[in-house]
Formats: sequence, C-alpha cells, structure tokens
Amino acid sequence: MALPTPSSAAPRTITVALVGNPNTGKSTLFNALAGMQARVGNYPGVTVEKKMGRVHCGETTMRLVDLPGTYSLAPRSPDEMVSVDVLLGRQPDVGPIDAVLCIADASNIERNLFLVSQVLDLGLPSVLVLNMCDVARQRKAEIDVPALSERLGIAVIPTEAHRRIGIDEVRQAIVAASESPAPHRAPLFPRQFYEECAELSRELRGQNGKAVPSYLVERLLLDVDGHVEKSLSAKGAQGLGERLARARERLAQSGFRVPTGEAKVRYAAIRTLLAGVVRHPSVRRATLSDRIDHLLTHRVSGLIVFAAVMFVVFQSIYTWARPFMDWIETGQKVVRGVVESRIPPGAFQSLLSNGVIGGVGSVILFLPQIVLLFLFIAILEDCGYMARAAFLMDRLMARLGLSGKSFIPLMSSFACAIPGVMATRVIENRRDRMVTMLIAPLMSCSARLPVYLLLIGAFIPGTTYLGGLVSLQGVVLLAMSSVGALVAVPTAWAMKKTIFRSETPPFVMELPTYKIPSLRVVLYRAYDRGKAFLTRAGSLIFATAIVVWFAGYFPGDHRELNGVLGEIQARQKSGQPDDPAKTAELKRLDERQNELGGRLIEQSYLGRLGHAIEPAVRPLGWDWRIGVGALASFPAREVIIATLGTIYSLGNDVDENHPGLRNSLKNATRPDGTKVYNVPVALSIMVFFALCAQCAGTLMTIKRETNRWIWPVFTFVYMTALAYIGALLTYQIGIRLG
Repeated sequence: MALPTPSSAAPRTITVALVGNPNTGKSTLFNALAGMQARVGNYPGVTVEKKMGRVHCGETTMRLVDLPGTYSLAPRSPDEMVSVDVLLGRQPDVGPIDAVLCIADASNIERNLFLVSQVLDLGLPSVLVLNMCDVARQRKAEIDVPALSERLGIAVIPTEAHRRIGIDEVRQAIVAASESPAPHRAPLFPRQFYEECAELSRELRGQNGKAVPSYLVERLLLDVDGHVEKSLSAKGAQGLGERLARARERLAQSGFRVPTGEAKVRYAAIRTLLAGVVRHPSVRRATLSDRIDHLLTHRVSGLIVFAAVMFVVFQSIYTWARPFMDWIETGQKVVRGVVESRIPPGAFQSLLSNGVIGGVGSVILFLPQIVLLFLFIAILEDCGYMARAAFLMDRLMARLGLSGKSFIPLMSSFACAIPGVMATRVIENRRDRMVTMLIAPLMSCSARLPVYLLLIGAFIPGTTYLGGLVSLQGVVLLAMSSVGALVAVPTAWAMKKTIFRSETPPFVMELPTYKIPSLRVVLYRAYDRGKAFLTRAGSLIFATAIVVWFAGYFPGDHRELNGVLGEIQARQKSGQPDDPAKTAELKRLDERQNELGGRLIEQSYLGRLGHAIEPAVRPLGWDWRIGVGALASFPAREVIIATLGTIYSLGNDVDENHPGLRNSLKNATRPDGTKVYNVPVALSIMVFFALCAQCAGTLMTIKRETNRWIWPVFTFVYMTALAYIGALLTYQIGIRLG
C-alpha cells in the first residue's frame, strides 16, 4: 500500500495514541518523536502513567499519547481499562483519537500482531511501525513491507527508533492516516458471535438508556470475569453474569469456545496474513543473544552475574551518591548561613532558614540517588538485561505473589524508598505494581541508619563473640536492617490474599535481543525521572516540611531566644577570632540558645502534641520527648537526631556520633527519677523506626504515582500499626526478660 502524501491544508491538531507490546521500543519511539516536549502525569484515579507530547509535521500538530505497554486490549483492571478508554475516546483529558500508532518488534512480528489485530477492530485510522528492523536483519528475517501494508490495509513503516531511522516517515504516515478513513475490516469471528453481541448491546441499552461501544460488548463476551463485566455489573446491569454465561454456552455449542477461541482465531488469521510476507531461515542459528543468555539465565552463573550487577547498582545508590548529597548539604548550610547573617533573628528568619531552605534541601537531597538509580535502570532496560533479571528472580518473588520485576524496586528501596517507589513503573501488572509500591517503604533505607547508630552506640554493649569476629552491636544493626524486609513477606502475602486477590495473571515476558544502550535514551530517561520527582513529589515534600516547621515554632515566645541569637551574631562579627574571652562568651550564649530552644519546642504545638500522646507511647517505654522526636521526624526519619539535640539543649546541629547527645540520652530521667532509656527502650525505638512510615517524601511519592490519597494514607496507617505493635512487643518482652 503506497504511503499517501500529506495534503497542504490549514493548520490543525490531531491526537495520536501509541500502542505496543513491552520491549518493542515504544517509549524510545515516543521520545524520538516528542523529545523534550513530553509531559508526565497520571490518569485520574489509577496508577497508570500518562505521558503526552507534541510534535509538528508541516501544518499539523500531533498530540502524542504514550499508552502503557500491553500484550492485548482485554482489560482486567481499572489500570488496564485506561488504554481502552483512551482509544475509544472515553478519557476526558485526552479526547477523541484521530490515529493510532501501533509499534511492533520486527523480529517477533507474529506475536506482536495479536495486539495490532485488536487495535484494528476499533475502526480507527492506524499506522504500523516495524521497529528493531536491525534485529530482524541479524536474525536473517525478511519482511515484504509493501505486501504486508497491502494486506493490512494500513501504512507500514520500518524503523530503528534508537538510531532515529524512519522517524520522519512515521510522522508523515500519521498525518496521512489521520486524513483518510479507517480501512474496512472483514468480520474475524463467526457470525453467531456478532449476533450475540448485537442482542447483548440492545439489552444493555434498554437497561440504562446508553449505548455501550461495540468493542466493549465484544470484550464482555470474550473476557471471562473481565473488567468490563465487573464495571457494568457495578453500575446496575441486571443479571449480566447469567446472560453472558448462556451466550458463551451457545457459542461453545457452535464451535467457538470462550476464552480460548479468540487466540485461536486471531493467530490463525495472523498466520494467513504473514504467509509469503515474512520469511525466516529454514534452520534457526544460535545468535549472540542466545549464547549470552546461556550464561546470564543459568541458575548458577546467572545468579552470580545478577548479584554482581545488583551490587554495582546498590553501591551507586548507597555510596556513589553520597558525595553529591554531601555537596547539596554543604550548599544548604552555606545558603542558611547567608540568610541567618543578613536577616534579623525572628519568625521570618526561622521560616527561611529551617522551613524553606530545609524543605528545599530535603527535596533536592534525594535527587542524586533517584538519577543514579534510573540511569542504571535505563541502561539495563535498553541493553536487554532487565528482562533477564526479572526472569531470574521470578521464582523467588512468586512466593510473595509478585513477579521478578518487583525485585529491583525493592532492592533500590534499601537505599531510599522514593526511587524504589518510582521504579515500580517498570512493572506492567497493576497488582504487582501496587503491592510492590506499598511494601517498598518497609525496606530499611539509609535514612534509618543514623537512628540505629545513635541508639546502638549508646545502649547496646560492645560484647564480642568468636574471638572478636562477631560483635553484639553488629548483630543488632543487622537485625534492625532486616526486620522490615522480614515483615514485608507476610504483608505482601496478606495484600495478595485480600486487597488485590482478584488479579492473578501469569508472569509473561519476552526476552528482547541484547543491544548497545543508546546514550541519548539513557540520559533522557534519567533526566525525565529526576524532573518528574522534583516537579511532582518535590512540592508535596516541601509543603510537609513547612507544616512541621510551623508546628515546631509556634506558639512560643521567641523574644529572649531572638535576643540571644542577635547577640551571638554581633559578637561573631566583632573582636579577634581567637580571643579567649570572646570564645567563652560565645560558648555561654550558645548554651543559653540551646536551653531556650529546648524549652520552646516543648511549648510548641509539636511539644504539646508529644505530651498529649505520651499515654499512648508509655507502653512502648517512651516519654513525651521521644514522642516529639517521632512526630518531628515525619518529613524524614533522621530528623529525630536534631530534634532530640534541641530537646536536650544541645542544639540542632548534632549527629548520631555526638558524645553529648549519647550522654544526655543515658542520663535522661522521668519526673520520678527513673531512667528514660535502657536496652528495651532503645530496641523499641529502633523497631518502631524500622517499620513506621516516617518519611513524608515516600508517602507523597506514592500519592503522585497512584494519583490517589487513599494509598499513602493506607501505607501510613498500616505501617504505623505494624510499628506500634512491633515496638510494644519488643519493649514488653525485653522488660520481662530483664
């Protein structure tokens, strides 16, 4: 079929949907078309990412809508229904679709045409892109593109998206298709099937007065217990299940069985379509990818390589990001120092210094980890290894009811749960993606480490075993770092059996051919994920930091503290730097500042709330000061260190190794003179922080990823409940064991 030439008409805008199987290079093609003009968001009420972009071709502007990778248009969940709704023009924020761009892997065309045949059933103008033509050539596959185009009745464009070959032809084909009517499609299924659909459509319209799109009526019959059936039943369709069962039984008697009939009919039609169009070598030769897979998917050598790759990725997030994070913290301190030196002490200075600068810093601080993680994910995906990693880990993750693709996001969460939650986007299945996202915060991230080090160093004896090879402090640190992962196992199992029990699709994944990653693609994906974090979750994290600052500052009388701060600034600017009298006076003023700061935080809304919850935390062995520390650490877990430093009049610039803070904790007493802290209390605090959702950044990221508040609220509630129960059992058992 010849490619029509776009007409020179008046300027217009068309909406184009991109559809394709996973690992066909769909996202690469989208980026090649849209470039830096892409916008990322979420469709309302679901976890599906909405990626839209614009591209110009002559007088035509194309709105590109990149739909999630899928193997079929048979929706089984609200997330999967989004793609069908977009194609049917039922998604309000997208509108009617003028053309569909179907992306297929040229080296695996028969499997990919199953989805293409469903798209063509929608009756929309379409273009088929045969991507990865270089891979097909390597496999000695020959495709008669003009013949295939003639048989399909649509334009077929061969491309190599990662090399930007064929991109201009794709643009022109889209414009031409949008100006032409959709080709006529001969009926694919038996006549009785369409008769049943027509009768069912009339019945549904008679019940609610609204016509159901013919494609959805077909899906009603073809998808047993599918989302369309559930949705219509929930909207009041009377006796729909029984009506469908009778229709399917009649179809079975005529020789068309549901649900297997669809696959048989479509693949039979595809084989007829490709006869004489696609030619493969008579003897399939072992390719380089086959030889590499023999090593990388082996049950022994594959796991060794996988462990090495994960070590590099984990090191990058945990260690290599540290210098960049240190630079950010240093820059934050410099900016804070400039503000404090130029603005008089008071609420405005505190807002800028501790609220705004602290809030911005808490957002940017995560950026190095996020960029590095997605840089590695992009490399692993683009070279083809990510699919092998998922294949290797599928057997292990299946025991949790998850797929192998859940492993990397969960591993990433040991460094930081925020990039871990964002990394769940590589999981196509909604159930696996949601469960992975909701248990990711249980992994012991690096922000918990300062809490562990402070309490272990202060209260756990330095006893050693096996001639000094094993220390009790090291064992406790390992236990605290592992408790979240251990609790995640039954938690994931419970979620699978309750909230997400209805979705149990098999793990299906094609192993793409290995290739050298495209530098442009890798860098763009890392940039895109970093930008998405800053613009989507960053604003919510910043807002949370401001709220916590407000609660910790008001309503106390800060006049005396402001006077002390002003005097400190004046003395720092005057006299000789090494003057002993000046040094002694500054030390006295600093101690007075810390004392007033501790008193004011107790008088603040945060301190009052800490006193209010003291009866609830007393069974954990805590007093109000520990409660305030837990509340103040909601933006980030490690904030408890600075909060305790303020409460104990040591200032907010202490760290987990500060000897004064450790001594203050050891000597802290209750009103009756008893010690506040002991080993059971320290263990109770650590268990609480290991299991509690003390990270606003993670919760806000979950909100942005799911586009619903219910999931971060659910995460906070279930993790807080787990943390409270765990801390309660730890303290009570510890006290009874002495």
